[in-house]
Amino acid sequence: MNDAVSLPPQNTTTSDAPASAGTPLVTPPITPFVASPHQIFLAPALLPTQVGPAGLRFDFNDGARVVIPDFGQPLPWRVRISDLRDGSTLTEISLSSGVVRSPAKYYVPYGITIWLNDVVVFEHRFDLRDQDVLIQIPLAALGDVLGWIPYALRFKDVHGCRLACVVTPAVAALFRDAHPDVEFVAQEKVERRKYYATYNIGLFFDDKEFTQQPRDFRETGLHRTAAHILGVDETEARAKTALPDVSRPMAEPYVCIAVQSTAQCKYWNHPGGWDAVVAGLRERGFQVVCVDQKPRYGKNDFWQSIPEGAIDATGDLPLTERARWLMHASAFIGLSSGLSWLAWTMDTPTVLISGFTLPHNEFATPYRVINPDVCTGCWDDPAIRYNHDDFHFCPRHKGTERAFECTTSITPEAVLLAVDRVPGMRRTPDASCS
Repeated sequence: MNDAVSLPPQNTTTSDAPASAGTPLVTPPITPFVASPHQIFLAPALLPTQVGPAGLRFDFNDGARVVIPDFGQPLPWRVRISDLRDGSTLTEISLSSGVVRSPAKYYVPYGITIWLNDVVVFEHRFDLRDQDVLIQIPLAALGDVLGWIPYALRFKDVHGCRLACVVTPAVAALFRDAHPDVEFVAQEKVERRKYYATYNIGLFFDDKEFTQQPRDFRETGLHRTAAHILGVDETEARAKTALPDVSRPMAEPYVCIAVQSTAQCKYWNHPGGWDAVVAGLRERGFQVVCVDQKPRYGKNDFWQSIPEGAIDATGDLPLTERARWLMHASAFIGLSSGLSWLAWTMDTPTVLISGFTLPHNEFATPYRVINPDVCTGCWDDPAIRYNHDDFHFCPRHKGTERAFECTTSITPEAVLLAVDRVPGMRRTPDASCS
């Protein structure tokens, strides 16, 4: 939304640089920002971080932002924000003082032109080369982060900027040594006043005006939405990792599984399905290792435990340790969840049991197991607002016999058929594990 907002009343300081002969410049100070305990993204610095002539300020930390200071008298300023790709005017506002913002907060190469008395006094063409840029990623969802980091790295390569990515320490440990020219920073360590531009990558469910994202993420796919927000090529690519220990954790051939997720719609809801698959894998001569965080998880009347016959590698292990298990696994079998994204990141053949998402939502895998003949894809339906607070979310069939039919209809035989398509995974005579 285009807007010009007056600066709120606050203490002011006077600059030594005159705006015009005999006119002192009055600018508000930068006030520290205190994050809300429920804040997903850090807000930008109160004032834009870049300083133009006569104390004009601008940056690209919340889209394009321009501050015209209060000079103590009404002056005829005019501000235009344009799109450098085609020269189109996105916002043009006349004002005596205040803030001018661009409509969009995602990547747009902006141009800024400022007039005083119809004379151009400042022009700036957006250029990220050698500039400090912050990309913020929500800290809670592992799969989102692993899907988005590759596009952040591509953004850096395209623009030649100095990139900082807000991630958890666990995620930073995966990537830091592989990308020494990128700062993987904890949210509480961010110095917001240093950045020329900031981009927030997220799943913006209610962004009907497309100010945070140029396209609905449910149509582009979970990972590719980052490419659209950052304006880079959407071709899939894994981010290179560097683990502190890359030794093989088990001499025998093994398959990793992850059976837990954050909501029932993401689980494989076929009764006894996991036990049957584990038995089938052991018949094929593979140990089966469960790498979930929790050995048992669920809510109310739904609980999932480690399948019978699987080795327990659950617990509060470093993410790098789970990555080590995955990098040496013959295959991984999982859900639409973070550990499937970690398996993909480690280039492990991934059998993805899915139903509530459509294939475009995750990375491409030839081993996806989905039943298109039943209700599927509610996550990717823009008409349905996902309810994160409802563990038993099933928007079309909750409370009926068809609840979660997207995965109750997927049989162990279908999963094992996908497993057998993975090179080296087909059944061999006398290979069963005792």
